[in-house]
Amino acid sequence: MSLTPELQQLAILAEIDELVLRVRRWLNDVPAWGPARKARSLVSKILDRVHSLRIRLESPLVVATFGGTGTGKSTLVNALIGQEASESGRQRPTTTMPILLVHPDIETTALGLDLSQFHVKKIDAPMLRDLIIIDCPDPDTSEAAESGSNLARLRSILPHCDVLLYVSTQQKYRSARIAEELSDAASGCRLVFVQTHAEQDSDVREDWRQSLAPEYQVPDMFFVDSRRAFAEQAQRPSGDFGRLLELLTNQLGASRRVAIRRANLMDLLEEALTVCRTDYDSELPEIQKLQEVLDQQRTKLRDTLTNQLRDELLVNQNLWERRLLSAVTNIWGFSPFSAVLRLYNGLGAFIASFSFFRARSSAQMALIGAVQGARWLKSRVEEQEAESSLERLASFGITDQQLQESRMVVSGYVHSAGIDSEEFSDRRDMHQLRRRAATVESQFLGDARRGIDELIEQLAERNCSAMTRYRYEILLLLYLVFLIGRIGHNFFWSSFLAPIVGKADHAEPLLTIDFYIPALIFLMMWSAMLVLSYTWRLRRGLSAEIHKLAQTMVETRILEGLFPSVDHVCQGVIDDDHRLSELLERTSRFRRELAEGVGFLGGQRR
Repeated sequence: MSLTPELQQLAILAEIDELVLRVRRWLNDVPAWGPARKARSLVSKILDRVHSLRIRLESPLVVATFGGTGTGKSTLVNALIGQEASESGRQRPTTTMPILLVHPDIETTALGLDLSQFHVKKIDAPMLRDLIIIDCPDPDTSEAAESGSNLARLRSILPHCDVLLYVSTQQKYRSARIAEELSDAASGCRLVFVQTHAEQDSDVREDWRQSLAPEYQVPDMFFVDSRRAFAEQAQRPSGDFGRLLELLTNQLGASRRVAIRRANLMDLLEEALTVCRTDYDSELPEIQKLQEVLDQQRTKLRDTLTNQLRDELLVNQNLWERRLLSAVTNIWGFSPFSAVLRLYNGLGAFIASFSFFRARSSAQMALIGAVQGARWLKSRVEEQEAESSLERLASFGITDQQLQESRMVVSGYVHSAGIDSEEFSDRRDMHQLRRRAATVESQFLGDARRGIDELIEQLAERNCSAMTRYRYEILLLLYLVFLIGRIGHNFFWSSFLAPIVGKADHAEPLLTIDFYIPALIFLMMWSAMLVLSYTWRLRRGLSAEIHKLAQTMVETRILEGLFPSVDHVCQGVIDDDHRLSELLERTSRFRRELAEGVGFLGGQRR
């Protein structure tokens, strides 16, 4: 469904408002980076024209002449309005003060121009009802662009213009100086290309078009004789001058002025964003280098803390193994093999308890009790030292030399990247960096004890699965069943029942100590093999998990390293770069849509 012209205009205005809102949000979120501030300064000046655009929506279009000395700009202006309004000359610049040609009914104070910089002429001409014409100074003057010079006046005028009449001749159309000025002047303007001196010059429009094609869109060119056109004012203009007059009076009328100004604004905004994009592309490699250096410093810190944490945990591995075995037996419950595991875990205390049977007096009993108490106390001290070793890791002691080395390395890249950071304002002040290092260490080790506890619980549950328990219980019971069966067969059958029921001629003797001692030894050996197999399984899993725990804790705790503000700025720059790309893409797409409505006029290519 096609929109009515009124709805289409409202949709375009809504699109402009939404785009401007996005740009303003981008302007208000500035990372501490030089190119970002420079980009905001440039784009904010462009947005100021949005306000002036709304004010000037209904005011006539401002058409300015542009071209080299002697190209006939003033003569063309006189021919267009049908009066001798501007002094003309062939060889030397005759227009030094810009001439503002305006209809008497138009209020000049509402144009937003500094009228003190113009020679204002109010002329009652049909063309000036919808247009304001400015006869500008020449851009190829020999003057420098100093305040008050012709070139400075020209450059101050061009930002207020909507359409440029680019006037040239056979001699001037390839002028490098004019082409350079046109490149700046054409930003935010539509272009109309006119070759003058048709009465004496050859038609060079095709060659001119080809020379302009790489940088400009050139839908049409006009080849006119301004003097003859001025002399034939009483007649109806014909030829290229008639087409040019038709373009200026009808196609640039009130119905097109809004579309032209919107297209100009989008051209200017896209060019500004493109300049910002170019600046970002040239400076972003330094940001990427800085990120690589920060990653290297973070990796170096992570490796140091990982190795020290892992070594400290492995030193106390026996304690963690005992705690793990206790957790396993608690989960396992009561069974033959769990009883063996409990016996193994408390083997020292179990063996020591037999010493009480050797006591022959109260003094010996007290002495043995003191020894046992000392052993228990020593065990508790070892456990507490192992626990406190995690806390002692908080004093890993990242030395001032290491901190200063990291700071010097990062500092050079920070300044090369153009980042403003208070961390590097005073290279001799190490207080803040030391405090940050202490914070990193404290955060890193804050959950070490809880991590060990969780690790032991997870390993205990993993090694107490039904399949594991059944396997070890069955292996232990196989020997126990054999042993009990062998003893029961001798006691009940071969030495008692078999002779009674006539299954044996005589009763076999009961098994002697020569049987029970080897049987007990083999039971202990079989149980020890099963226990060693299971504890090796636990030990292997614990060592692997300790390495994994150390690595995981470092990776989750060391997220920002020693320079978090620089990390934050770098990430802000990357995000800002993505937002700029999105704005540029959106602006370019919208500019192409608006440019289709003013395709009859020339303009810069993007």
